[in-house]
Amino acid sequence: MGRRRPRTGDDWKLLAQACTALLERLPELVDEHLRELHEYEPAYGRIVPYDQHWQEAHEAMRIGIEMISAPRDSPRRDLEHADEMGRRRAEQGMPLELVVHAYRHAGHLVWDALIEGAAARPGELKALMQAATMVWQAVDTQADTASEAYRATELELRRRTDEQLAALLDELLGDRPQTAEVVARAAAGLDLPEHGRYAVVVLRQDRREVPEPFHRRVRGAGVRFLWRMRAHCEIGVVALADGTDLDALSDLLQGRCPGPGGISPVVTGLAELGRARRLAELALRTCPPDSHEIVRLDRRMPGALVVSQPEMAGLLVHDVLGGLLELDPADRAVLLETLDVWLDCEGSAGRAAGRLYCHRNTVFNRLRRLEQLTSRSLSRPRDLTEMTLALDAFRLTSAG
Repeated sequence: MGRRRPRTGDDWKLLAQACTALLERLPELVDEHLRELHEYEPAYGRIVPYDQHWQEAHEAMRIGIEMISAPRDSPRRDLEHADEMGRRRAEQGMPLELVVHAYRHAGHLVWDALIEGAAARPGELKALMQAATMVWQAVDTQADTASEAYRATELELRRRTDEQLAALLDELLGDRPQTAEVVARAAAGLDLPEHGRYAVVVLRQDRREVPEPFHRRVRGAGVRFLWRMRAHCEIGVVALADGTDLDALSDLLQGRCPGPGGISPVVTGLAELGRARRLAELALRTCPPDSHEIVRLDRRMPGALVVSQPEMAGLLVHDVLGGLLELDPADRAVLLETLDVWLDCEGSAGRAAGRLYCHRNTVFNRLRRLEQLTSRSLSRPRDLTEMTLALDAFRLTSAG
C-alpha cells in the first residue's frame, strides 16, 4: 500500500525534521530494539550473531525512518530491504513469527520515539498525527513483504531439501556399489541407521486413479517407509524395527497398495538397498499381467529363476510343453489351468475338482493327457519340477 503525504508543504517539512532528528538517535534505538527482542525471545541471539543483527536492524530502521518523509514517488527501498531480510531469515531458520514480531516491534519503537521527540513542538506533533495512517500502513506492508519473501524462500528450501533427499535415496537404490562416504551421507540426510534391517517394495504403476499417494495410506507399527516415484513403478524403502518380519510387512501392504508388487528379502544395511531393489523388481516380474498381489521373492523363487533367464525359459517351455503348444488355445488353457490348480491344491485331485467345478476323474484324465503330451510323469519329482517351472515360464515370459 502506498504512502500518503501530509496535507501541506509545511507539514511535510516538519515531518522531515522529526525524522532527521530521530536518525541522530538511531544507535540507541537499535540497542533498545535488540535488547527487548532478546528479552522477548532468546532465540534471536542464537539464530543471528549480535553484531550482524545490530547492523541489519540499523539499516532497516534507517531506511524505514527515511521513507516516512520521502516523496510519494520515491522507490520503495524499505520494501526491497524487507524482501531481502525475509529471504535471509528463512535461510537462517528463524521462525516467521519472530520475523514479523521484529518488524512490528521496530515500528512501535520508531513511532514512540517520533512522538516523544515532537511532544514539545505542536507543529511536528500535528504533522505526525496526520501521517500516522501512512506510517502504520508502511510498517504493515514491510512485514507483509518480509513474510511473502520468507514463505517463498522456505518453499524453495524445502524443495531443494526434498530433491537432495531424493537424490540420496536414488543413489542408494542404484546399481553401483556404494562407498562408505555415500552411505554415511545418506544415513545422516535420511535419518536412517547405516546398519539395520531393511526391505524394498516395488509397486507397478498402471495409471489407475488412486484416492491418495501410497505413502499416505501405509502406516504400521515397526515400519517406516520412504517412497520414490519412477516412470512405471513406485519404490518403497522400508526400515524394519526389531521383531517386525516380512509377514507383517506383506500383511500391511496387501489391500492398502494397488498391486502388483514385489517385496525383497531383508537386507542388513543401507549399502545393500540397490541389491534389494533388484530383488524386489525380480519378485514383481513373477506376477502375471492381471495380478493384483504383492508378492515376496522368498516365496516366488522358482518363478524368479524363470524370469531372470528368459532365453532358458523359452527353451524350457518348448522342451517340456512342446506338445501342448500345438493344441487349440482353449484346449491348452484348460489343461494348463488344471495343472496349476492341482499344484496349488498340493496334488489333491478332489480339492482341485472342487475348484475347477468338475469331477475328480476329469482332473485325473486331464493330468494323464498332460503326461502324454509332455512325455513326463507327475509322479516323478524331477519331471514334476520341470513341468512346474515350464508352467511358470509359459505364463511369465513372452513364450506364453
